[in-house]
Amino acid sequence: MRVHRSLRATLTALPLAGVIALVPAGTAAAEPPGIPDPAAAKTELNELKVAPEGSMDGYSREKFPHWIEHPDGCNTREEVLKRDGKDVHVGSDCYPTSGSWFSPYDGKTWDKPSSLDIDHIVPLAAAWRSGAAQWPQQRRQDFANDLEGPQLIAVTNSVNREKGDQTPDKWMPPAQDYHCEYAEMWVGSKHKWQLTVTDAEKAALQKALDAC
Repeated sequence: MRVHRSLRATLTALPLAGVIALVPAGTAAAEPPGIPDPAAAKTELNELKVAPEGSMDGYSREKFPHWIEHPDGCNTREEVLKRDGKDVHVGSDCYPTSGSWFSPYDGKTWDKPSSLDIDHIVPLAAAWRSGAAQWPQQRRQDFANDLEGPQLIAVTNSVNREKGDQTPDKWMPPAQDYHCEYAEMWVGSKHKWQLTVTDAEKAALQKALDAC
């Protein structure tokens, strides 16, 4: 497990219900598998096809079936909560009954799974605009539930909703020290799934990787 580069706690942050703590720099946290290192990410970024964003015509989240059930009876959201949490205990329905979750996007730790979203690093709509519109539905389902690549991560729900479907030229995590790792994950996922990038997106990713 790598040590996150982000997460300098801000003493001026307002208290939030359910927050256990703001975690100082250097705190390790769970993370998705398959994150390329900066050098590999730069190579993979240069291998991605550059193209304008496609249309949103025909898009819906239902075309990316997600949170499917896995052989152990847990759905994808529950699998990520188990993976990314600390001391996670689950009930017979696989929903966590206790544990804590560190959100690297903003450096906060939560004790309630309801405070977390499972972020698609490359949002479903962004994937649609960069090639997934042409995929068969099974491939879109595989992408939306990818537990083997750097595509899913548990983060503070309000931060994930602020991100929406924006690409890195328009949005990066509030924790600036996490920009490098976020760029690595974004590139790793787009490269795995052979999605395109725009010129502006590529420039933002290159800038983040150069600062690693």
